[in-house]
Amino acid sequence: MKTWLHLLRALPLCAVMAATPALARDVTDSMGTVTVPDAPKRVVVLTNEGTEALLTLGVTPVGAANSWNGNPWWDHISDAMEGAEPVGKESAVNLELVAALEPDLILANKQRHEEIYPQLTAIAPTVMSQELRGDWKINFRLYAEALGKEAEADAAIAGYDAAVAGLRGKLGDRVKEEVSVIRFVPGQIRIYQLDSFSGVLLKDIGFNRPANQNVEEFAIRTGKESIPDMDGDRIFYFTYDTGDGKGTALEEEVLADPLWQSLSAVKAGKVHQVSDAIWNTAGGILAAKLMIADVAKIYDVD
Repeated sequence: MKTWLHLLRALPLCAVMAATPALARDVTDSMGTVTVPDAPKRVVVLTNEGTEALLTLGVTPVGAANSWNGNPWWDHISDAMEGAEPVGKESAVNLELVAALEPDLILANKQRHEEIYPQLTAIAPTVMSQELRGDWKINFRLYAEALGKEAEADAAIAGYDAAVAGLRGKLGDRVKEEVSVIRFVPGQIRIYQLDSFSGVLLKDIGFNRPANQNVEEFAIRTGKESIPDMDGDRIFYFTYDTGDGKGTALEEEVLADPLWQSLSAVKAGKVHQVSDAIWNTAGGILAAKLMIADVAKIYDVD
């Protein structure tokens, strides 16, 4: 990183200016106001949901944060990411790799990257979204503004809204079910609430939620003692495993527990294992569309 910056400072001013696209627009983000290129050509994105935003807007990044459980990308974006260079996980960005890609715009997130913001801005103009949970559309619109693709974002969100409305209509009274969302991670169980990726989408569709999940919070972090609080008319669950098998082991332990077996949704056969990537971790518009498809399949509607 220091070597790259040293070389950059050593370049003649004219060479630096020639390599840098014209800065033409101001964008207000979580850090203030950023002047960004009018038409960025080399974009690096440092979040999974941001990567999905770029692909939806017709931009393949030159570099991106690795998918959390991908090699290096989630299966559902792998083909579209041909030519993109992985630059480390969201929480462990390799700044030297980012700098070597010579980006003219970086898309990052304050929750993940506030500590490295000075280094990122030394490489290229950096637009920082605020949070990584809840309504994906907030960050999506910010990234679209940074790219100068607001019209494309409006069209993409309209398409999402239409898909949600179509599914809602086909589900009819079944949206009155109280649906529970559970996640198993190593050492912890999470009961997801409204301010989560899946929570936002389920609310958009119109589903009811159990009382302890029907609040504008992210999640209840708990253990096996709270299994009775995980019940609903229907349960969706997903598991995050770091590769050591601990997440999967916890899932298996809970599903075999007599308390879990006593839940009304379990007895009714209304428990569904779904993808952690799609229902939670990827967190972007492409995952949202795939989650809509999952719900349609589970409820057996076209």
